[in-house]
Amino acid sequence: MTATTKRGVVLCHPHPQYGGDMHNPVVLATAAALQDAGVATLRFNFRGVGASEGDYAGGRGEADDARGAVEFLRRRVGAAPIALAGYSFGALVALRAGHDHAGVSHLAAIAPPLSMFDVGFLSGCTKPKLFVLGDRDQYCPLSALERCLNGLAEPKQLHCVPGADHYFSGHETSIAQTVAGFLTSAQWPCEQSG
Repeated sequence: MTATTKRGVVLCHPHPQYGGDMHNPVVLATAAALQDAGVATLRFNFRGVGASEGDYAGGRGEADDARGAVEFLRRRVGAAPIALAGYSFGALVALRAGHDHAGVSHLAAIAPPLSMFDVGFLSGCTKPKLFVLGDRDQYCPLSALERCLNGLAEPKQLHCVPGADHYFSGHETSIAQTVAGFLTSAQWPCEQSG
């Protein structure tokens, strides 16, 4: 992080009970793209993963972990706005942790596994939201995400990656650039133009 950092993003990783951690290729690629764009980026392991203490907590405890990471990054970058982004299970954790968090300005969800979790809590969320999905995703069919998005408040965006499944093998750079573009294109709260 530098003194010129204007934004920060916390990245959440895939499901810890299925091998997910902060070293996942999609998470790493997204972190690199954000850092290249001058965004302060924090990857972390959920409770019970790697050297992190605790045990898997069904998503609710992991949302607490993500909120803690937001506060940590906020202290590191000062008053900079913070966004939450995540991949797979981490996408749902990011949405849950950030939809009503006053310190979170934007949300990005990469391949949220809607077949496994309910996102009804998002219905009134008016924060800018990006959803990235492969058109062959096994855990979130495109039609299911489109139906979900119909019930969500604006602003929201959907980016579909042709030929990609839930794991995005070979598409990591493209996804990372999409997320970085979304999180760096619009003016955030507390930023002054010029």
